[in-house]
Amino acid sequence: MIDKNAVKAAVEQWLQGNDYFLVDVVMGPDDRIVVEIDHNDGVWIEDCAELSRFLQDRLGDELGNYELEVGSAGIGQPFKVPQQYMNHIGKEVEVLGADGKKVQGVLTAVSGTGFTVTVREKQKVEGKKRPVMADVEKAFDMNGVKYTKYLLNFK
Repeated sequence: MIDKNAVKAAVEQWLQGNDYFLVDVVMGPDDRIVVEIDHNDGVWIEDCAELSRFLQDRLGDELGNYELEVGSAGIGQPFKVPQQYMNHIGKEVEVLGADGKKVQGVLTAVSGTGFTVTVREKQKVEGKKRPVMADVEKAFDMNGVKYTKYLLNFK
């Protein structure tokens, strides 16, 4: 039986010298290993195939009866690593806070495990009868939200 850390170590070895980064390695109960990688400009199928061949060469017999699947982190899937937040600065995201409230806005900054989303909200302005729409910055902690994901917009 192969160890998840052995798979991660082999993936990290392939990643050296590449602009890709590791998102996740999932060892399924159905004898399936799923390796998710990502890149600032998207993931190419040729690179997934190259990584798959690399892992099969490196791990060989250790893979045994496991089915190996190498792919990109899905575009509509929640972010799993800080680099995904960095790659989406300036883009619309959806955040589900720990309180269960969803926020949609533009990811404007990332620092450590914190990030900021700018949202359009109605704000009461002194001297005005009606609230006006204004940009409001909301700060979050990556570990304090249920999920953050890229918001697909087909407008």
